[in-house]
Amino acid sequence: MDLGVMVPSARILEEARAQKADVVGLSGLITPSLEEMAHVAGELEREGFSLPLLIGGATTSRAHTAVKIAPRYSGPVVHVADASRAVGVVSELLGDRSAAYAAGVREDQERTRVERAGRRERVAKVSIEAARANRTAVDFGRAAPRPIFLGARGLEVPTSELVDWIDWSPFFAAWELKGAYPGILADPRVGESARTLLADGRRLLDRIVGEELLRARAVVGFWPAAAVGDDIELYRDEGRSDALAVVHTLRQQMEKPPGRPNEALADFVAPRSGEAPDYLGGFAVTAGIGSAELAASYEAANDDYHAIMSKALADRLAEALAEFLHSRVRRELWAYAPNEALDKRQIIGEEYQGIRPAPGYPACPDHTEKATLFALLDAEARAGISLTESFAMLPPASVSGFYFWRPEAHYFGLGRIGHDQLEDYARRKGWSLDEAARWLAPNLDDE
Repeated sequence: MDLGVMVPSARILEEARAQKADVVGLSGLITPSLEEMAHVAGELEREGFSLPLLIGGATTSRAHTAVKIAPRYSGPVVHVADASRAVGVVSELLGDRSAAYAAGVREDQERTRVERAGRRERVAKVSIEAARANRTAVDFGRAAPRPIFLGARGLEVPTSELVDWIDWSPFFAAWELKGAYPGILADPRVGESARTLLADGRRLLDRIVGEELLRARAVVGFWPAAAVGDDIELYRDEGRSDALAVVHTLRQQMEKPPGRPNEALADFVAPRSGEAPDYLGGFAVTAGIGSAELAASYEAANDDYHAIMSKALADRLAEALAEFLHSRVRRELWAYAPNEALDKRQIIGEEYQGIRPAPGYPACPDHTEKATLFALLDAEARAGISLTESFAMLPPASVSGFYFWRPEAHYFGLGRIGHDQLEDYARRKGWSLDEAARWLAPNLDDE
């Protein structure tokens, strides 16, 4: 069951009993799924199940499975990196060597837990007050360019305009072929497979574009903004007196060497107490309109290969649209880099000015911030993109995030935060402590 749309644990147990299941498999698209998987494991244990539990999905990992999920359940718990490997894993778990296989998995998971425990002990933290005192130094004397419009606007982009913006390297990674495009095509080990896959992908892409089987839509917006502590206030107009929304950010708390700041995204927006006005941008894009129907048509013909490929190409087109739109923002819509002249390699390498961090990713791991972003953009009405109750985006081939323009803005990983910041964040969000802990579980210290 895919936990992008949260499935109650009671239903999972009910289905396992009703189907007389041999194995339970959980797949999660976004980080809140990780905590839910641990809960399901605990419920399976409480109800006396012993059948194998398979863990997979984009946000999962071998380490997380070992540290957070396996200790909750006495039955075999196995992380499966890719769906194509599930058949082999299930064969081992249900075959003659099942006991030996499960024992080997448990031994490997115990080694991972010991290793991770030692690593956590070596990462010292500072208080949230000390971290804020060590914020990123930014030159706010530089005036922010004014976007050409304020508020949000939607647009539709022909998929034909996105083909040249595709980064093909993740396309190969989706099929577990490791290597960067175009070098992977000459790789002595996987080059032949990569060339065949690319040829098949391009043929299907030509059909998608020529027959307009997928539609690409986007919405982009800009708002007057100011940093207030670790939050970013957005305003209805440039008078900056009527708050429209608040974007909440989190701050690194790992102990840093001298000269290295404890960063938060709010550091890249001018403070409310400053003289220079500032802005924040936001976007949501999709190339997945029609993707479910296209995949279903292949599945109905028992053509799983092209069904999977159609979804992979929709993902590539969505990322291409995000890149295409960001380029327009930098050069035209916000025009903070009007003379930018980067080639595709430089764009893929993110050599441009500014960043577009997405809620749920390392710098801002709280997926619930998408609710604020989508409300500001009116993303469902303007771009046909909606959020599930667990804040996954529908259609799946969608990308969203914020735009920060300043030269000092860069990507970073939050790392683990302390209980003091958790309490502070819960207060700022109007959450209970338990609610904050649930959404930020992957970033909490085990203390």
